Order: sequence, then C-alpha cells, then structure tokens
Amino acid sequence: MIPEGTRFLLPPEARLKAELMARLRDLFLRHGYEPVELPALEVYDPSHPLAERAFKLVDKTGEVLALRSEFTTLLAKLLRPHLGEGVARFQYAGALWLREGDAELGRYREYTQVGLELIGATGPLADAEILSLVFAALEALGLEGEVEVGFPSLVGEVLKASGLPEEARKEAQRAIHRKNLPELTELLSRHPVSPEARRTLLALPDLYGGMEVLAEAKSLPLPERARKALEDLEKTLELLERPVLLDLGMTRRYEYYSGVFFRAYTPGFGLPLLGGGRYDGALLPRAAGFAIGVERALEALKLPRVDVSPEVLALDLKALRRFAREKRVELFHGEDPVAYAKARGIPYLAQGERIFKVEEA
Repeated sequence: MIPEGTRFLLPPEARLKAELMARLRDLFLRHGYEPVELPALEVYDPSHPLAERAFKLVDKTGEVLALRSEFTTLLAKLLRPHLGEGVARFQYAGALWLREGDAELGRYREYTQVGLELIGATGPLADAEILSLVFAALEALGLEGEVEVGFPSLVGEVLKASGLPEEARKEAQRAIHRKNLPELTELLSRHPVSPEARRTLLALPDLYGGMEVLAEAKSLPLPERARKALEDLEKTLELLERPVLLDLGMTRRYEYYSGVFFRAYTPGFGLPLLGGGRYDGALLPRAAGFAIGVERALEALKLPRVDVSPEVLALDLKALRRFAREKRVELFHGEDPVAYAKARGIPYLAQGERIFKVEEA
C-alpha cells in the first residue's frame, strides 16, 4: 500500500504525464531555458516559507534534513555562488513533498512540478517574457486557460502609507485578498486613517476585471511607489498583448514575491494550474519565474470541455460587476453591441442593474 496523498500511475496516464513534462521542457529549452538538476534533500531551514509542512529526517551525524518542498528557494540558494552579471535562464522538473495534502482537491503529499526561472533581468520586458511563456505552456498542455495577474507590492505600498499599525495592516491585507469588504470596513472603523487612504483601501477588493481596472486604479489617490508599481504593470501588459484578468487586490502567497504575481486557471477546475511571479531582492537581486503542477494538469485534462462563451454582454462597468457574480459576462468595447452579441451568440445584454434579451434591444 502507498501513503495517502501519493500516486501510483499506470499506462496510459503515466505515459501522458511523461509526455506533458516533455512538451513543457522542450518549450522552455526552445526559449533558452537550460535544465538544472536539484537534490531531493536539503538542510532543514526553519525560515523556509514551507518549513512547517516539510518532511524532516535526521542523518547519522544528527543533522536535520528536509525533503524538497518547492524549487524556487532551493534553486536561488544554490545559484548564488555561480551567477555572473548577465542574464541566465534555467528550467527544472521533479517531485516535491509536503506533510499535509488533500488528494481529492488536487493537493498531494508528493507531487510533480515543471518550472523555469529568469535570473538577472527585471522590468516590464522581463515580466512580459515570463507571462508569454505562461500562455505558451497552457497551449503546450492542450488546456484553455485564463491568467490572473496581480501586483501584491501595490497593496503593500498602500498599506504602508496608510498609517495603520503593523497588526492592523496584516488584518487588512488578508481582508483585501479575500475581498471581504465588511471585514475591511469594520477594521478601518477601529483604526481611522485619512480619507484618501480609506478610499483607496476600500477600492482595492473591487479592482478585479479586464484592462479597465487599470484606469480605475489610476484614479485613486495612490502613494508614489504604488503608482510606479501600477505603471510597470501597465507597461508589462502592453508588451504582452494577451488578455488577462487583473486582480489588484491580490496579495502574495510567499513573502519573497516583490512584483508582478500571477496564476492560471482552466474552466471547470477550481485550483490554479500554475503560479509564479517576480522576487527581486528577496532570494536573488533580479529574478522571476513560475512552476506548473503536473498532476493538476493531468486532472484538468480529464474534465469534459466546459462552455466558456459569455452569457451576458455588459454595456458598462456597473453591469459587469453586478452580473459577473452569477453569470459569464463580457464587457463590450465598440459601437454596435447588438450586432456583436448576435455574431458571438451571446443571448443577453446588461446595462446598470437591468438585464434583457438581445432581441428586446
């Protein structure tokens, strides 16, 4: 028998897993990302972001070791002595282990990732390179994907400038990430801030959607460093030239992320297939990357294809926010919404609080 949260694969699933990994590795190699091999064991580090969930063991000398629980931190530590001043591109693949997992939800105690890191480059062009490879990786897997992009340092800069005490900042960060506006409002009633800071903080949870979100964010009274983060994100997306979902209330999963952060989802599968971002200064001076969960990709490929075409064409932002909670909604940009809806097969239009059939327009 095998422990819960681990897997035994037979053909054809084992063959498909190997094929998916080979596709990704070939894609990354064609973009200049050279393979590296990392040890499965590392010296246990209590400051590691996953230290509490790591499998620990003790060798015959008494040294505490840990099974590898994620790639980025380990790779950064091992690369430091070998890096020069230029740009380097690396890719990796292999198993990872965590003590806590839930196989039913796609969280395993033993799982496989394929990923890459771009070292020595920073700024919008480097971030656009990474994000373009996210889209290419989804295509290589044969999965439809939606990429959700945030800039957690924007939230961090707003909170720093707010004057909130440290513990209150942590509470506010969690509430913003969960989009819990009542909790955030209650917290700000206990810790008063300036009207400008209050307006910005209460707006952050709702800054979710397409490129129109950037215009909304720019209209807010942002601190200078938060405004710079927003400008960098806008430049990145202009270079990328691919549609993304923006979540400007997204906060980082690991403390080392310093810039753009992203996740990719596929319809009908609730967990992210991949995640990553920029981590300048925390582990390496300039670095960004992402990793793909191979088991999650395998599970997603088993799902029946889901219809993701819009049900409603929103004519304004109010309608987008109102109806996106319960239906698939697209915001219209153009001159003839009726003709567009008929051409796309979208049955409903929405304006403000009102929704109506295309034939009634």
